[in-house]
Amino acid sequence: MPCLGFTLLLVLALGASLGATFPWGTLKKGCSLSKYQFLVPHELKAVQRMKEQFEDIMLLSDRKCHTRLFYRKWNTAELSVPDRVMLVEAELDLTTTVLGLPAPPRFAETRHQPLAFLTQAREDLRDCMATEAPSHQPSGKLRHWLQKLQTAKKTESNGCLEASAILHLFQILNDLRCAALQDQCT
Repeated sequence: MPCLGFTLLLVLALGASLGATFPWGTLKKGCSLSKYQFLVPHELKAVQRMKEQFEDIMLLSDRKCHTRLFYRKWNTAELSVPDRVMLVEAELDLTTTVLGLPAPPRFAETRHQPLAFLTQAREDLRDCMATEAPSHQPSGKLRHWLQKLQTAKKTESNGCLEASAILHLFQILNDLRCAALQDQCT
C-alpha cells in the first residue's frame, strides 16, 4: 500500500511539473482529428439506419434533382491536408444544415444521433481551420467545387440538397477519415 501512495504522489508531482512547462491552454489549442480516423461502429450504424430510412422516404417522392455535387473528377487524397479539412467542413456544413430542416417525426428521431455526430465533427474541423490554417486559400480544384456547392445552394431545392447529402454520407465520412489521416491518406 505505501508503494501505491508513492506512485500517486509521483504522478501528481510529474503532472504539476508538466503543467508548469506546458500551460493548460497550449495543450488544447492544437488540431487533432485522430478520433475520426476510425469511426465508432454505433455511429456508423446510426448513419446507415438514417440513410436507409431516407432512401425509403425518397422512393415515395418525385424529386427532380439536377445537381451532381458529389461527383468529382478528383480524389480527396489528391488535395493538400488543409484543402481536405476545408472540403469536409463544407460537406458537413451542407449536411448538418439539411438535416436540421423540419422532417417527419419518425425521420427526425432517426437522424438525431447522426446529426449530433456530424455537427461535432464539423465544429472540430472549424476549430482546426481556425488554429492550423486560418488564412488558407483553397486550391483550384477545391475552389471550383466550393463554387459548385454555392451554386447548388442557390439553385437546388432543399429536398434535392438533402437527398444529395444523405445519399453521399459515406463518401463524406470517407472524406472525414482522409482529412483525419492527414498525410497518411492515400
